[in-house]
Amino acid sequence: MAEMPEILSPRMLRLPHYVFAEINDLKHRMRQAGTDVIDLAMGNPIDPTPRFIVEKLAEAAARKENQRYSASRGILNLRKELAKSYERRWNVALDPEREVLVTIGSKEGLSHLCLALLGAGDTVLVPTPAYPIHLYAVVLAGANVIGFPLFDDEAAMLAKIDELTRSIYPRPKLLIVNFPHNPTTRTVTRGFFEELVALARRRGFYVVHDFAYGQTTFDGYQAPSFLEVPGAKEVGVEFSTMSKAYNMAGWRVGFCAGHAGIVGALARIKSYYDYGAFQAIQIAAIVALRQGEESARRQAAVYQKRRDVLCAALARIGWPVEPPRATMFAWARIPEPYRAHGSVAFSRMLLEEAEVAVAPGLGFGAEGEGHVRLALVENEERIKQAARQIGRVLPKLRLPVPASLTRQPRRPEPPVEGRKKA
Repeated sequence: MAEMPEILSPRMLRLPHYVFAEINDLKHRMRQAGTDVIDLAMGNPIDPTPRFIVEKLAEAAARKENQRYSASRGILNLRKELAKSYERRWNVALDPEREVLVTIGSKEGLSHLCLALLGAGDTVLVPTPAYPIHLYAVVLAGANVIGFPLFDDEAAMLAKIDELTRSIYPRPKLLIVNFPHNPTTRTVTRGFFEELVALARRRGFYVVHDFAYGQTTFDGYQAPSFLEVPGAKEVGVEFSTMSKAYNMAGWRVGFCAGHAGIVGALARIKSYYDYGAFQAIQIAAIVALRQGEESARRQAAVYQKRRDVLCAALARIGWPVEPPRATMFAWARIPEPYRAHGSVAFSRMLLEEAEVAVAPGLGFGAEGEGHVRLALVENEERIKQAARQIGRVLPKLRLPVPASLTRQPRRPEPPVEGRKKA
């Protein structure tokens, strides 16, 4: 009998152990056993999609012309509405025919874009910690990804990008950035994007900006769009999504906008992979963009209040967390003496003993170690309850280290790195 070949492709073998799998599996087993786990691990909104959007979906889904195949670029009227929203919010002019494309969520779009633009020998820069798809979409495309620390100081981050684009051979083709940032909630000024556009022109690389949390901002802060900078459309694209601001996570509607050549490359590869999102969903998304800005503002206010409740509740148990200016997360440094045991073990301990799920920082890359991410997806009372339950495990953070922290999980392999030459 012939020996069977390896099931997985070489690109799949490059993917490391999925750090979140242990926490997800334990959470599932606990819920199956009847435990009421308070889940602050995944950024999966619990709030309903606004009723007027749902009603439009139902109406459109009933029409037989919307039940056929759609178009991989997305219907023109939705692309036009996205262009209008960019003009309204960020004073950005977009050609809906050439510079806008509808994706089946921004994660799908970014993954297919990497397949369209990258191949063996190409190199991509990504500041880390990072949302995993920013790293592994590159790996799955067969290219090399080089992670570098996400600096708090904008000038230091720009200097690092400049250094890497000068010193790495072959020269990096893409830089993937994400502000407001998941998982760290880091924000940047318009000036950062102005300098980044100038740097991309000078060094010869393209920019892909994930703008998933562009409308989920707090305390009067308004996140700048990469595309609002003059010249940005010549060097890159921006991804946005309906998932967060409009509570349409499961609907899977996102957009890629900017550089016509890059948008065209994504359109071309998508024409081989899919026929676009269900047309009725796209029609409902038109109504959401057209009529939903007030709903998006109210949703941001909901997350801001939950942020305030979470930070105040954690402060009361002696675990201070810096309030974020944007996103639907809080990025918390693990307190001593638990930090030395690692974020996966600490997250497992909170789940087992406090019945609260959080995301371990290691899942976002080595630079995320020492932190956990808490999602603002539960209501205020559940968030307060989560803090009380954590407080019983860590009263004023003076308890001895629990025995559960001594069981170390298998650490993942580091992110794949490209070759670096002087």
